[in-house]
Amino acid sequence: MSPPQSPPTSERSSVSDSTDARTPSALDLGAFPAGFSWGTATSAYQIEGAVAEDGRGPSIWDTFSHTPGAIDNGDHGDVACDHYHRWPEDVALMRGLGVDAYRLSIAWPRVLPTGDGALNAPGLDFYDRLVDGLLDAGITPSVTLYHWDLPQALQDRGGWAERETAEHFGRYAEIVGARLGDRVTQWATLNEPLCSAWIGHLEGRMAPGLTDLTAAVRASYHLLLGHGLAAQALRAAAPAAQVGIVTNHSTVTPASTRPEDIAAAGRMDGHTNRWWLDPVYGRGFPADLRELYGVELPERPGDLATIATPLDWHGVNYYFPVTVADDPAGPVPYAREVRLPDVPRTGMDWQIDGGGLEALLMRLTDDYGARRLYVTENGSAFPDRVGPDGTVDDPERTAYLEEHVAACARALRKGAPLAGYYAWSLLDNFEWAYGYDKRFGLVHVDYATQRRTVKGSGLRYADIIRAHRGLTA
Repeated sequence: MSPPQSPPTSERSSVSDSTDARTPSALDLGAFPAGFSWGTATSAYQIEGAVAEDGRGPSIWDTFSHTPGAIDNGDHGDVACDHYHRWPEDVALMRGLGVDAYRLSIAWPRVLPTGDGALNAPGLDFYDRLVDGLLDAGITPSVTLYHWDLPQALQDRGGWAERETAEHFGRYAEIVGARLGDRVTQWATLNEPLCSAWIGHLEGRMAPGLTDLTAAVRASYHLLLGHGLAAQALRAAAPAAQVGIVTNHSTVTPASTRPEDIAAAGRMDGHTNRWWLDPVYGRGFPADLRELYGVELPERPGDLATIATPLDWHGVNYYFPVTVADDPAGPVPYAREVRLPDVPRTGMDWQIDGGGLEALLMRLTDDYGARRLYVTENGSAFPDRVGPDGTVDDPERTAYLEEHVAACARALRKGAPLAGYYAWSLLDNFEWAYGYDKRFGLVHVDYATQRRTVKGSGLRYADIIRAHRGLTA
């Protein structure tokens, strides 16, 4: 790989003197308490690049993204947004937006190239510098330990389908917590274990690319076990740690009043929501889903208590609701999504409904008794166009942002213990199996030049943050 070039100057990288700032009077910003955290989020494999530098080992996403036919356009994350070299520029962009916090993930194979064994000091040094840079900029780091980039060496030994991976994850958490825990207090163990287990092991559309129900169910169990072990390890290594988990959810609605469709919606809700929430909140794995999957869980005494290690906070990733119909001939959970006509959709063909976010926040509040909530990801992809003057106006993404911030305000008014909102994502990035075509960023990235340009939605987000601070100053 050639040496990194000096970062180009970012377009519209400062928003403090924006001439098109609008007062967000339509939003109920008074619902957000003083100290509410306005942030943005990314993940390591999607932005860092530098996949073979400074001792980093390969991950399952390096392997999967180089598998012919796995990723649209044959894209991969080898360079991505080159954040590994350009992180100071990206921290400056965040400071210009005025965000309070930044949710990043640590690349496990950058710290422990084989998943266990010897520590790779240069890899951990990178995150040390990044954390210091964020703090110097007045931005609170929120660190996720696992955003899907399992070291390939552990996958070669069975990956998340094997208990040892959960145990190695606990040791990895201890190492990172001991190094960064004097400055980082907010920690997430896992990001979206649903995607790792169901999409990666059952549907085959994400790494490691398996289509094996038994492996998927075992992976789901060991992911949650790893969460519990990591939570305990973090608290032992960093006593000030505030530990949570980040799960992704959708509201589920039956396509009709037919009993079959209502039952299908119940199965989908279990597959999407209850399987991941019930164990974490001490209810064990749902009996109806265990029967549906027909796979014996690899349980050992004490595991359920470990999985239910108390949370300091819970992160909710929300993008869209789903409507489903019975599909007895289809795959588990025997429910197929029904595409509703005449509803707004993103460039991912996902239905837009801010009410779903409000409903999920209230469900976690009322049904599960969540102590503190964050919206840890929420955003939308649309086909951006760079204007003749180099600017990127994205009114559809701006409208999506406003609709979902308004949903957060309604949930707060109803008593949800919501402490922060993290827009997905800071940068356009490698969007997994979709490659680089789908753009979620508040900041546009020209992948050929790595030039960053703050979009209209990013300017609007800065306006919202600034207006809220004005109300609570």
